[in-house]
Amino acid sequence: MSRSAMRFAIIIVGGLAIVASGAASDARGAETAAEPDYARDVKPLLTRKCYACHGALKQAGGLRLDTRGTILAGGETGPTVVPGAAAKSLLIAAVRGDGDIERMPLESEALGEQEIALLERWIASGARGPDEPLPPDPRKYWAFQPVVRPNIPQSADGATGNAIDALLAAEHKRLGLTPVPEADPRTLLRRLHFDLVGLPPTAAETEAFAAAAARSAAAKEQAYAAAVDKLLASPQYAERWGRHWMDVWRYSDWDGYRAEVRESQPHIWRWRDWIVDSLAEDKPYDRMIVEMLAGDEVAPTDSGVIRATGFLVRNWYKFNRNVWLESTVEHTGKAFLGLTINCAKCHDHFFDPISQRDYYAFRAFFEPHQVRTDRVPGTADAAKDGLVRAYDADATAKTFLFSRGDESKPDKEHPLAPQLPRLFGKQATIEPVALPLVAYYPGRLPFVAAEELKQAEQARATAQKALADAKPDAQARARRKLDVALAAYESIQARLAADEAVYGNTGKPSEAAQKKAAAAQRKLARLQADDDVADAQAEVDAAKLKVQKAAAGDKDKLQKALDAAEKKLAEARKRLATAEADEKKTDAAYTTFGPVYPAQSTGRRLALARWIASPDNPLTARVAVNHIWMRHFGEPIVPSVFDFGRNGRLPTNQPLLDWLASEFVAGGWRMKPLHRTIVMSAAYRRSSDEGPAQSKSREADPENVALWRMNTRRMEAEVVRDSLLAVAGALDASRGGPDLDPAAADTVPRRSLYFRHSKEKKVEMLDLLDRANAVECYRRSESIVPQQALAVINGGLAQTQARRVATRLSTTSGDGSFVDDEAFVAAVFACVLNRPPRAGERAACLEFLDEQARLLAKPEKLTRFVVGVKPQVEPSADPHRRARENLALVLFNHNDFITIR
Repeated sequence: MSRSAMRFAIIIVGGLAIVASGAASDARGAETAAEPDYARDVKPLLTRKCYACHGALKQAGGLRLDTRGTILAGGETGPTVVPGAAAKSLLIAAVRGDGDIERMPLESEALGEQEIALLERWIASGARGPDEPLPPDPRKYWAFQPVVRPNIPQSADGATGNAIDALLAAEHKRLGLTPVPEADPRTLLRRLHFDLVGLPPTAAETEAFAAAAARSAAAKEQAYAAAVDKLLASPQYAERWGRHWMDVWRYSDWDGYRAEVRESQPHIWRWRDWIVDSLAEDKPYDRMIVEMLAGDEVAPTDSGVIRATGFLVRNWYKFNRNVWLESTVEHTGKAFLGLTINCAKCHDHFFDPISQRDYYAFRAFFEPHQVRTDRVPGTADAAKDGLVRAYDADATAKTFLFSRGDESKPDKEHPLAPQLPRLFGKQATIEPVALPLVAYYPGRLPFVAAEELKQAEQARATAQKALADAKPDAQARARRKLDVALAAYESIQARLAADEAVYGNTGKPSEAAQKKAAAAQRKLARLQADDDVADAQAEVDAAKLKVQKAAAGDKDKLQKALDAAEKKLAEARKRLATAEADEKKTDAAYTTFGPVYPAQSTGRRLALARWIASPDNPLTARVAVNHIWMRHFGEPIVPSVFDFGRNGRLPTNQPLLDWLASEFVAGGWRMKPLHRTIVMSAAYRRSSDEGPAQSKSREADPENVALWRMNTRRMEAEVVRDSLLAVAGALDASRGGPDLDPAAADTVPRRSLYFRHSKEKKVEMLDLLDRANAVECYRRSESIVPQQALAVINGGLAQTQARRVATRLSTTSGDGSFVDDEAFVAAVFACVLNRPPRAGERAACLEFLDEQARLLAKPEKLTRFVVGVKPQVEPSADPHRRARENLALVLFNHNDFITIR
């Protein structure tokens, strides 16, 4: 049945693609021959190419090209267009660069021949177009104005109730829409669970809520409110919404070729854990912004906060510092402000009042910062583990404007200071941040000294025991090893004493302690080199002996080993000579316990973060609540979620957006109260089904923009995988920790957000089901391809969980007896789909079980099907149980399993 349906889908989709392609081709051919349309063809072209210099914000040469009237009026040099005469039109001469006229736009923005031909045809045909008003000042655009809390319209009975419902009701009344009733209890609870924790309710939870709803409206309301509070308090809430914000903030584990790190950084999983932990404690969103952009400046000694700067670390790019900073500017603007600041890198922004100078002045906030990995308790090797974080490495770093965005053409005569876009009429107050000692010299963290001493003590004890246990012929070597271990311990002590003298504010002169530490290190280096020479000499002697005793056929191979040993010995002797010479020095240059960084941070990023997170910022709260709303309703209020500027889309309900934003800020920027307000609204609880009463609503608002019903949504990839594990009772609820190997996703039952996620390193199943794009994912995209169904029906993970579900549901909890097929069908529907089977479904499932059992009873007549990843649970040898396993697997592929209704 599924194969037939799939074949049908492929044929239909393929057919539509061919028809659409043909239709598009015919349309393009017709456009080429027809007179260009001003609104459809000409205006968009001029908008893209010319508005930055000849629009509402800037009129080079007194010329505006943003309306037909201003095009005809021209500028300081006269009319730009002569209707009917393209060859005489100054506009054509300028875009071609004819004669002594400089070609416009410049360089990479220059018009192509087809675009010029389009303008020529439009002018030749009379330069026709509608009369248009002059566009308003872009600085007055709605998104750049302060958030004003709207008045809440009263309902007919005078009560306002939930403000969300009141604001939507006003729109329903205006459009003549009839909202659908509330969803049935099982559907509603399932929706709530997926939205708040990303996991389905259990069958018991579903039936308990349905029973409460059947008792009375009051009981249902009480049970629903209790469910909301329980889910918001659950650790799974933070993991569910952590993945959402990881999308927005472009979370990516390290990426590269084999072991070479090219993008992001190892150990960035600590930022992921910070996201989850922050959401769990309901940390205010404004504080989260500050910590991500400037955690090292606002809390320089708190590693729990500093890990948040993974937001900046994620942009690290090995091959080009400018690419790194361009990503930082672009995604700081998009993620927090809903502004495409990046569009002003090469020229002034075409649509928004952001100049190219604004772009580079914004970049200047980030210019001094770099990335480092601090030592963490338990390991001194940063390659194995560490706290990867941002810090200001060079306060003197200059920011230059790149001509036309070309990094090879910096304007070094005019370095730019950090400034906010002039659109906002404010400037950030930047104050340098004096850092505590352990912030700029992490080697002074208490655990470092403790671990260094402990390691040296253990090495000393091991060497002492080895000497005591050594046989006579091994005692000389054991003595050397002990001498090295004793010198290493003395060196650690001397270096710690020098650190205390230099950094401990003891008031005592530090030079003597430094010289003692340096001398101890040089002694240790000489002893280590001497030991290396002795070991290398022993290898040479042993190799010579083997050559002397070897048979003729083995001599060549053994001679090569001897040559390698002699080379190693020569290198060891050179190191020893160097160490002996160094030991005679008397300077104070000892090695600290790790790098010492600048003692002061610029404060630039902290100033920027505080401006972004200010209640007065007109964009930040709006952008955040728009993301939250979209993930509850499937559609955002502002469809262009990362572009609130003039090239973006207008809000479908600005009063609602502004009420949510003002409520968010008034509630201390905490997300949980906002979630609660949303999911308690009647709008959220509506059914996604339509009835006859909604026929007019469907005609008036076919896209459901005004939310007269709930939108259905497909589960995200991570929710599909996590739900497979959850319904089988196999999900491991452990939280946090290092990123897991994607290849283990079929066998390790952790939640999906903990598996390595980057451009190249990914879980195959999640990739097929449209996981987040690690490069940019402000809104998930959805595809429909056959491989998605195959990933579930044939996947080792799904087959394993189906077998576990069938085994668990096939026996009663009381006496362990085998339940009949009808009871099993009811139980598996309740477990997997959170609802009872409909009459037709029950009959089809019983028939399926009977037919499967008969087929499986004769395995010799069946063809064995081998999947890519072997399931962890073997199929049952009993035909009846095996049939039930297959039914559970079929339900995993049911539309109701992967759909949030």
